[in-house]
Amino acid sequence: MKKSSVQRKLSCFPLCLLLLFLVTACASTQNSPAATDSAASPQSSASAGESELLQQIKQKGYILIGSSNDAPFSYTNIETGELEGIDIQILREICKRLDIPDIQLKVIDFANLLVELNNGSIDIVADAMYVKDERLQITAFTDKWYQEGEAVVIPADSDIAAKEDLQDKNVGAQPGTTFYELAQQWLDEGKIGKLTAYDNQATLMTAVNMQKIDAVITDGIVAGYTLSQDSSLKLKLLSPYEAEASGQIGAAVRFADKAFLDELNGALNGMKEDGTLKTILTDYGLTDDYYVGLEEGKTVNVK
Repeated sequence: MKKSSVQRKLSCFPLCLLLLFLVTACASTQNSPAATDSAASPQSSASAGESELLQQIKQKGYILIGSSNDAPFSYTNIETGELEGIDIQILREICKRLDIPDIQLKVIDFANLLVELNNGSIDIVADAMYVKDERLQITAFTDKWYQEGEAVVIPADSDIAAKEDLQDKNVGAQPGTTFYELAQQWLDEGKIGKLTAYDNQATLMTAVNMQKIDAVITDGIVAGYTLSQDSSLKLKLLSPYEAEASGQIGAAVRFADKAFLDELNGALNGMKEDGTLKTILTDYGLTDDYYVGLEEGKTVNVK
């Protein structure tokens, strides 16, 4: 006996319900939060674990550093247009470990670097800046990268043979640096006759080379590098000489960027643990005396 049309429709109804359930279940699985998270987890989890500043830096494609453009720390090679220097090489390795594509440099007078940092015009300061108590009141600093001290530069034919001979001399230094502060201290104590300010390393060296001033107190690494690279400078380092203003160097960041600071320190300390930092310093002719280890290199920030 043939089934009526109503019976045929009723017998198909369970099958239709089953098909509808399967289609709905598949759609729910595809659109569920768990499925979406699983598909995107590698990228979303990486960005979720990164600081806001690191994400912004990656989005624009580079980290913008502030520097007074002094060799051999962080400067632009005028012949190649490339960024070079000890600080640049250390930062380049840090960027590699944090997946930051590139580094760009903004030239700022040394005395204004921390001001520009807090104004937000740069991401960090990387320019052989000593980590000092007064600077820690203004910004935060990474753990220390390396350490060094000052040198006194004099004309090659100078009769200055010791620091005591500077008592009546005109000495030049760069404002905003530890070495200017030391020169000011010497002036106050009567150890030099006069203190003359010059805005950057180039004008400082030119002034003493032209004997507009009698001597220069400046960064020891900078002085040694400059004299080795420029044969036109008829200058020499005062020797023997024992540095008074030795200090440890790091990069400065804003207080608000503490999470990014932690990321920088993580990469830096990884370089100390695997020997990469020592290799970079050696490449620039620096001995173990300039190296700062993990524990002694910890920076205690105010905020």
